Amino acid sequence: MREYIKEGIKLAVTNIPEDVVSAIREALEREESKIAKYNLEMILKAIDISRKEGIPVCQDTGTPIFFVRTNGPINKIYDEIVKGVEIATREVPLRPNALHVLDGKVIGNVPEVHFEPGKETLISILMKGGGSENCTALFPLTPAEGLEGVKNKVIEHVQSCGGKPCPPIIVGIGIASPAEKAIILAKKALLRRISERHPNEKLAKFERELLEEINSLGIGPMGLGGRTTALDVKVEVETRHPASYIVGVVIQCWAHRRAFIKVSEGGVKIWQ
Repeated sequence: MREYIKEGIKLAVTNIPEDVVSAIREALEREESKIAKYNLEMILKAIDISRKEGIPVCQDTGTPIFFVRTNGPINKIYDEIVKGVEIATREVPLRPNALHVLDGKVIGNVPEVHFEPGKETLISILMKGGGSENCTALFPLTPAEGLEGVKNKVIEHVQSCGGKPCPPIIVGIGIASPAEKAIILAKKALLRRISERHPNEKLAKFERELLEEINSLGIGPMGLGGRTTALDVKVEVETRHPASYIVGVVIQCWAHRRAFIKVSEGGVKIWQ
């Protein structure tokens, strides 16, 4: 499995998914600002070079985050993920992004792995850049504030981040409690394809409205102005405590690197 993990990571960091590329191209067609157009053109050029030459699209190859649904042996799968990340770090190559907090010593790349039960093994990979991760936020709202309160907080937060997360961005939102569940949900939300709406119509409408309001901020590509600040907004919800309405916000940069590995009786499939 470690070889499949390596191949999944390589696919993620060297090949931005086509739904993301299409959204960037559409943004380019909408833009009126010359500098916004230039920035989007350079982003598309970087994506093209990365695909053709098989090299990472960004020097920050990100933190490898895994969501694993499986009925298999968790310890063994975890060990294979760790080994796969080690191989990918050498062979792709990836920048060693794990440093010791106190002395800054380079450790390598340390995967963050989340497990949940499933009938077969599905591994979702999200390579998360540090600049956009710095715009992660957690907001403890009151239940009375509801989705309108979420909207206000997210817009205020995106505006405060400006160009730091390398827009155009994808915004993941998780609403749940306890707090750690909200952040994990927000990251899982980023695994959905661009324009794939939440199956709940109320949340789907909320995603569309929030995307429109974020794009009205004028932050634009790379924070230098323009009509497209975000490519999409994704919301996921789970249960919450009666007294809690915790909102996790996770922002992903334009280099939205994801891949999926499915292991079943029919074999192994890797895709985006």
